[in-house]
Amino acid sequence: MRLWHFVRNRLAQTNLIRIPARFARAFCIAIVASVVFDITVGVEHMKIATFNVNSVKARLPRVLEWLSEAAPDVALLQEIKTQTEAFPYLEIEELGYNTAVFGQKSYNGVAILSKRPIEDVLEGLPGDPEDDQARYVEATIDDLRVASIYLPNGNPVDSEKYPYKLAWMDRLAAHVRDTLLPSEQPFALGGDYNVIPSEGDVYDPVDWADDALFRHETREKFRTLLNLGVTEAWRALHKTVGEYSFWDYQRGRWPRDEGVRIDHFLLSPQAADRLIACEIDRIPRGKEKASDHTPVWCEIADTA
Repeated sequence: MRLWHFVRNRLAQTNLIRIPARFARAFCIAIVASVVFDITVGVEHMKIATFNVNSVKARLPRVLEWLSEAAPDVALLQEIKTQTEAFPYLEIEELGYNTAVFGQKSYNGVAILSKRPIEDVLEGLPGDPEDDQARYVEATIDDLRVASIYLPNGNPVDSEKYPYKLAWMDRLAAHVRDTLLPSEQPFALGGDYNVIPSEGDVYDPVDWADDALFRHETREKFRTLLNLGVTEAWRALHKTVGEYSFWDYQRGRWPRDEGVRIDHFLLSPQAADRLIACEIDRIPRGKEKASDHTPVWCEIADTA
């Protein structure tokens, strides 16, 4: 009823009686569309993006360019490949971002950037006090709990790296099941999961069949996460196949669009209820000296 009142008021204001009959229907459709647009853009929301930057220092001009143009409220970075104290705080903060950084020399490293205050920071995924790899940082922004995740690659599968990957996924599932979900605080876990969820998310499923990103065991662990009641944001809104977030530097994968979709957002039920949009931003991947990943972003409606 409220939508009709908006339409009726606009029709009254525009004096529809003077519009020829053959244009009246089109005019009414335009009025309805404009009302829906007004309502949509009027919704306050948080835009969260995840981006594996593949070295924040080496890609700093590209990262700053992307932050300025895409202007996410929250940016989750992976593979910053720098120690915490060497992170380019000054350049990032000049763009209006607060920071929570969990770095490591030369490898891994994750960060949360936010235009809103960052509180209650957790560095490292719980469950293994001996794990010193910088792959997980979690914090609260407004009412939302967010995490930047760099899940282990796991290759080669006949090395210790693959069991480490599977164990890490078990720890993540335990943290979601035992801590995050029981809190009933809405959460968004974004990052490079190094998981190809299905055959529609890889350009050549046969070629990738034995890769750690696509092995049956990997996908089973990912489904275990989803079965806890979390929502994979992009797939929830898109049924298309052949959309990717990573293209290898080698063998011309980017020009041939031979990629994989491995960068994801997992949302709690409370956050999923507020999901507005989720898209893959291919533009940064086509830039000079780009990361081999491209950003994925989602919009979560703010609470009233």
